[in-house]
Amino acid sequence: MPRALITGITGQDGSYLAEELLERGYEVHGLVRRVALEDSRHRLARLHGCLDRLTLHAASLESFASLYKAIETVAPDELYHLAAQSFVSYSFEDAFSTFQTNIDGTHFVLEAVRQTHPQCRVYFAGSSEMFGNAAESPQSETTRFSPRSPYGISKVTGYELARNYREAYGMFVSSGILFNHESPRRGFEFVTRKISSHVAGIVHGRTKELRLGNLDAQRDWGFAGDYVQAMWLMLQQSEPRDYVVATGETHTVREFCELAFARANLNWEDYVTTDPNFYRPAEVHTLLGDARKAREELGWAPRVTFQELVDMMVDHDLEAME
Repeated sequence: MPRALITGITGQDGSYLAEELLERGYEVHGLVRRVALEDSRHRLARLHGCLDRLTLHAASLESFASLYKAIETVAPDELYHLAAQSFVSYSFEDAFSTFQTNIDGTHFVLEAVRQTHPQCRVYFAGSSEMFGNAAESPQSETTRFSPRSPYGISKVTGYELARNYREAYGMFVSSGILFNHESPRRGFEFVTRKISSHVAGIVHGRTKELRLGNLDAQRDWGFAGDYVQAMWLMLQQSEPRDYVVATGETHTVREFCELAFARANLNWEDYVTTDPNFYRPAEVHTLLGDARKAREELGWAPRVTFQELVDMMVDHDLEAME
């Protein structure tokens, strides 16, 4: 039975990946902060469906010693490094902690694997925010990075660390440059979940308006449950490589609003207002991925459409609020 270790297992991607690996017959371990173990009802909520089949270990990305101990104990065949401070807007407010968590944490994970189990295959979670305002569209694995946020900068650094460990030490380290991927498990601070939850709140009379930033921002949105399959496929290849994972379609925040409100038979223009406070200091206007390499080498393709994704999120929040 293959053994996998997931950092960030309590998050959206981590929970879907844990379920995916369990279905494939893996022994699945996860790293969590100690406070999560002490408050499992809330902090492990995304894992409730499979919690009894997981083994969790207390560790922190800020502590090399705790990561070293956990990785040495688990001795994983595959390690999926998903944990990060991933909210772009917050990275502007506190770039220092974003850099510490995302850069030092990635370095600590890679070095702990190198020292304890260098044969372990490692997945690093990159991001489309690494491209920022790229000079070309769509963006592929050869597109030059031009990050526009502390979060994007931290992910570029993590990506280069992963590449360096692969080239300098011969480790199997693959990076997935994942474009925006959403689900009903997305955090409420992210714009897609903010929209779907506010639709539910308006329907049930708990709120009257939705305040958003740049409605013209264009993103390549897919379903997180599809994207974790690409993560697994990357570590099943004969050689480590980096892959863009995306749908190849772009939609605006305005389009997401239109479909989300329409799902509840509402007119979005009656409830949505723009608020300058939600604009980023440095905007990224268009992100569109070219996932041909993933299709050709991994045999991966998204299954859930944009319309289905929006409907899924709104339906979930309507039901949850009832």
